[in-house]
Amino acid sequence: MPEKTGEPGAPREPAPEQLADDLATAVRLVVRRLRSAAPDAGLSPSQRSVLSRLDADGPATTAALARAELVRPQSMRLTVGALAELGLVERAPDPDDGRQSVVSLTGRGRGTLTDGRAARRSWLAAALAEEYDADERRRLADAVALLERLVRP
Repeated sequence: MPEKTGEPGAPREPAPEQLADDLATAVRLVVRRLRSAAPDAGLSPSQRSVLSRLDADGPATTAALARAELVRPQSMRLTVGALAELGLVERAPDPDDGRQSVVSLTGRGRGTLTDGRAARRSWLAAALAEEYDADERRRLADAVALLERLVRP
């Protein structure tokens, strides 16, 4: 699809397909850089995701975590088991169903998340301060609002 043009001499409006490609690439690179800014806790992406979900949503059964993370219950049992061995989560009997257990974050798990988030935020704040002037930071703030609108349900 060709790019749209406006008035003569005006900047061209990017084609949605090209903008989608460029945005996806930029987001991937930012995410990669953010991940490298955090201390390496030796966690896989799925383990980090489970910790974040437990932090945001509270305790959950392994089955509920598997549904939320779109993985098989067997895979989630392995993930939760590894996190429990590291002392990042703990299991307790489910008060509603004694056949299941409820998984929750430990203090160490919450600390791991907090440390990682602080390191990422620190890197990003420093990079924004060093690489962008006030006008560019305002433009980035506007872009954040647009991105949030893009992902709202």
